[in-house]
Amino acid sequence: MSEYTDTVRTQNILALRALLKQMPPFCTDYFRGIASSTSPRTQTGYCRDIYTFLQFVVMRNPIYRDSEIKDIPLKVLEEMTPADIDEYLEHLNYYIFEGTEYRNGESAKARKLSALSNMYSFFNKRQIVSNNPLNAIERPKVHDKVIITLDQEQIFDLMDAVESPTNMTDRQKKFHNLTMARDRAILTSFLGTGMRVSELAGLDVTDVDFNNQTFRVIRKGGNEAYIYFGDDVRDALCYYLGIQEEPENTNEEIKQLSPRDALLKGNDEEKALFLSLRGNRMAVRSIEVMVKKYCTMINTNKKITPHKLRSTYGTALYKETGDIYLVADVLGHKDVNTTKKHYAEMTNDNRKRAANIVPLKKTHEKST
Repeated sequence: MSEYTDTVRTQNILALRALLKQMPPFCTDYFRGIASSTSPRTQTGYCRDIYTFLQFVVMRNPIYRDSEIKDIPLKVLEEMTPADIDEYLEHLNYYIFEGTEYRNGESAKARKLSALSNMYSFFNKRQIVSNNPLNAIERPKVHDKVIITLDQEQIFDLMDAVESPTNMTDRQKKFHNLTMARDRAILTSFLGTGMRVSELAGLDVTDVDFNNQTFRVIRKGGNEAYIYFGDDVRDALCYYLGIQEEPENTNEEIKQLSPRDALLKGNDEEKALFLSLRGNRMAVRSIEVMVKKYCTMINTNKKITPHKLRSTYGTALYKETGDIYLVADVLGHKDVNTTKKHYAEMTNDNRKRAANIVPLKKTHEKST
């Protein structure tokens, strides 16, 4: 596990502990029970969703209306009926808690029900709770989203925007001169490998192997993997890192500050591959903002994110190879069904072509 991955894991553990201080003791028992089978990041997500359910109990159940969330007893799980869960789903559409408005779409409601269902299953297996009202509930139908990708011209426009950005102030241009090589290397890495933004943010300089042209990344779940990159990615990285071929005259010493060195600000101990203007590792959010900045410069009404750049790569790979298992492996999907779901539209295109693959009528050639 890399230093960055370990840091993120620690942050999630601390966030989970902070959340659990606001929740009943039975929630702490639950998360301790699943700690060995789920990551701290997943547990933190579950915890927030279960907290939402407990908010609902306090807001809508007259028995607990005057209670603190952390004082809700375990027996509330036994008391819940399918009708209560239906009311919870309706409540999730829109509600106000402590002055803040909340809205949830179908996918958010499905996720919150899944977190609640997992907790019920845990206590059912341990024979602590016998009731499970979710068994009688119709889960929200989550509609598949259209895969948003960049076409080839938009990809060219995006890379041109890095080289020649528009509508920048003099101050912005000054900063852009410092970050252009970095930004080009980041966008090229997304479009050339399909890696996740969290994987890219976690890269150290030592994770780049130019001999084998691979990135060493930590996938979701903590598994180590090696992602191959092509010549375009290699060239962008070499320029950013100041790596060049040996000069013909070996007596000539070339000393040139690389774009990454210019961002280091003397902090030579920083291991991160991609640096912020402060000289430290770029955060996931900073990378997302950077991608959005360039995408607003090109002629597209698409909302482009790092994940959409990942989808652009996955789409191109699938169209080129037709191998859904290869796409799943390269993108790091544990379950190929996840890949099939996201690339169902292209699979349907193949099916349509397959429908006419066998000719059923004779082709009559005209005589000359």
